[in-house]
Amino acid sequence: MALVCTPQIAIDEAELAESFVRASGPGGQNVNKLSTAVQLRFDVRRSRALPDAVAVRLMRLAGRRLTDEGVLVINAQRFRTQERNRADARERLAALVAEAAVPPTPRRPTRPTLASKKRRLDEKTRRGATKRMRGAPAD
Repeated sequence: MALVCTPQIAIDEAELAESFVRASGPGGQNVNKLSTAVQLRFDVRRSRALPDAVAVRLMRLAGRRLTDEGVLVINAQRFRTQERNRADARERLAALVAEAAVPPTPRRPTRPTLASKKRRLDEKTRRGATKRMRGAPAD
């Protein structure tokens, strides 16, 4: 089974590593007994499921969730059950990969309009006149 992120990208289960730790926050009597929080690890650098461009964008998007070795770590402890936290972590990973899969739109350089050039020069002239008025009075 694979985690489907986009129609073109699916991450194999073997590339995901899950570990379960004790969660902080609400949980009643179970909070000190059960390990319900999920730590999902995905090695972005070594993944064969991701094209190079998507991997680079994903590493940039991941921010501090990415380790020095290129492993993306997602912590999920929003829910009280392990299953819901597992699903939450996988959904968040899929959403992150889907966001990285969209290439950024290239910037199209534009030229300033004639009116904007005229406004800029008029403002410079006005500013220069103000500064000239501050000088010492001429004899």
